Amino acid sequence: MKSLLKPNRREFIKVVGLSGGGLFLASYVPFQNVFANPGDEPKIFSPSVYLRINSDGVVTIIFHRSELGQGVKTALPMLVAEELEVDWEKIVIEQSDADTKYGNQTTGGSTSIRLNYEPLRIAGATARVMLISSAASKWNVSPENCYAENGFVINKLNNEKFGYGDLVEDASKLPIPKNVKLKDPKDFKLIGKRIHRVDTPDKIHGIAKFGIDIVIPGMYYAAVSRCPTFGGKVKSFDATKTKSIPGIKGVYRISSGVAVVADSTYRAFTGRDALEIEWDYGKYANINSEDIHNELLKHSKEDGYQFEGKGDVNKNPEEGEQAIEGIYEVPFLSHSPMEPMNCVAKVENGKAELWVPSQSPQDARTQVANALNVNEKNVTAHITLMGGGFGRRHVNDYAVEAAEISKANGNPVKLTWTREENTKFGWYRPPSMNVLKGSVSKDGKPLKFSHHVIAPSITQMRFAPNLPPAQYDIKEGAVGLQYQIPNLRISGTTISTHVPISWYRSVYNSQNPFASECFIDELAYTANKDPYEFRRDMLPDDSRLKNVLIVAAEKSGWGTPLPKGRGRGIAIAECYESYNAQVAEVTVEGNKLKVDRYVVVVDCGIVVNPDIMEAQMQGAIAFALSGALKGEITIKNGGVEQSNFDDYEILTYNEMPKVEVHYIKNFYKVGGIGEVGMAACPPALCNAIFAATGKRIRRLPIRLS
Repeated sequence: MKSLLKPNRREFIKVVGLSGGGLFLASYVPFQNVFANPGDEPKIFSPSVYLRINSDGVVTIIFHRSELGQGVKTALPMLVAEELEVDWEKIVIEQSDADTKYGNQTTGGSTSIRLNYEPLRIAGATARVMLISSAASKWNVSPENCYAENGFVINKLNNEKFGYGDLVEDASKLPIPKNVKLKDPKDFKLIGKRIHRVDTPDKIHGIAKFGIDIVIPGMYYAAVSRCPTFGGKVKSFDATKTKSIPGIKGVYRISSGVAVVADSTYRAFTGRDALEIEWDYGKYANINSEDIHNELLKHSKEDGYQFEGKGDVNKNPEEGEQAIEGIYEVPFLSHSPMEPMNCVAKVENGKAELWVPSQSPQDARTQVANALNVNEKNVTAHITLMGGGFGRRHVNDYAVEAAEISKANGNPVKLTWTREENTKFGWYRPPSMNVLKGSVSKDGKPLKFSHHVIAPSITQMRFAPNLPPAQYDIKEGAVGLQYQIPNLRISGTTISTHVPISWYRSVYNSQNPFASECFIDELAYTANKDPYEFRRDMLPDDSRLKNVLIVAAEKSGWGTPLPKGRGRGIAIAECYESYNAQVAEVTVEGNKLKVDRYVVVVDCGIVVNPDIMEAQMQGAIAFALSGALKGEITIKNGGVEQSNFDDYEILTYNEMPKVEVHYIKNFYKVGGIGEVGMAACPPALCNAIFAATGKRIRRLPIRLS
């Protein structure tokens, strides 16, 4: 995802006003001046109020992103608390609603920490400086004679102290400090520490409220019947049988199908299943997976648009040059989070209120406002906890459905999708085909490397049909290779598909590195070189990617012998401003594959919370392995064949390998972590299978028979 406009510190620190006995701190708004005229008193302004200190000393940090299991509800407040100097155990973390005043609230692209690392620290530091200045004034001493600690300002001269609550009124009247000094990383007390996640206790005790748990007064329950073919629609329907079921409160035609409202979820589902619907299956009713594969294959014969290039990959072979080529392919994948799509909507008097588990809650407001033809200011979106997302909850179709149903029925409704609906009517990771060609010299050095990506473009299909080729998103994970290869060409061709596609965890990094890193392995064996050494020797000496590669080899015991039938594979990836190397170990007996171990090394700059970082990398391995070993969405007669976890399987507990996570300790700019572990996982696995069996895997999911 593209970075947002980033303010400098001077622009960012425009804050503070007193309201209700509290100090509020807000963040930067591009092109907005907080003061109407020079000399005006500071006022509360929008957007991004995310810190509140009350006169009773309670520190409330506003969490403005979405918590879907990745840990940012803990990590983001840590940034504020670090600079504010408060007792972590005593702060209150409050979930915000969706509002433009919070800046961009989209949770995805591993941006939550990257985009908020400095702004949130500045917020905490600015408040701390103002509180210290207020206390110094009360004591009539220099601020240099005071310091903050655990929610108090302490006088160095006599150890007197004021609680933050005693200072907020006076602090709110002070001039706004500029260019506040942030802590030296060596002085961190919270950042870099294994702080327990704040959302864990409520989850353990069963009191955490996910979207699917929300209940409001007067609420009914809803289910929707949708056309089994993408692009199809309702021709006609008969609700006679449905309306005869006790508890049915209404049947309505909405934009995506036919909705049934009842006094319980069970009756809503039962009523939905009793509908008699005649469908117009549309023009895609005869499309199957084979047709999509053939479309990819047809365009694989083209050269494609060149994204990057140097030298000449087509020049005449030199003496002793060995050339190889390979075609790699990946299928559609479903996000399949454990919590199905759901939303509670209350629409009345031209206003809408949503309780929605969404990764892009501001977009939910926009889409619902457009669907209802109301002003977006009249749509309130409360962000709930969510049981996974992986990108699926960027698309708010379920919120639009709930709002349409509530408007039609006149009462609040809770829409719940079934697992089958989640699988059959989702938004999918696009398929792709990758044509790779390369060669090595007679002394084993790389000479040529070309990678042609053929895939549907998410950006092109969803937002910009006339997207210039230079901006194709399909190049993500294929371009920017650090390998020093004299002749290189990276190109791409987009195709269209009727299947709805959207962002999937790590997006095209989940597929392009599979092809390129497996092919680099093929080149290494062609050169009669060790795959680790082959990669190492192609990377610049000052490369952080080279460093994680070396550490991964050391930590995994690369080069030590393994029993027959076992193999190690290695792969590297650079994405989301972080660097990752992985070594996979597998055992293969006949057609049976067991993934034994993953050694993962990551350099993401400053690590905010090592526990969360490790959990993210472990989760990425589990998620990526599910796709590599089992994941495949197939299309038959225009619709998805799979329906549940019986035919769209995910990794089970007994299949999960041991995952060892190591990270490089440094003070580089903070990078992303949520999606970083995805890119190198499948190629490391497939390279390990080759090491064990001599068989190359060029199509996912893996089939050994």
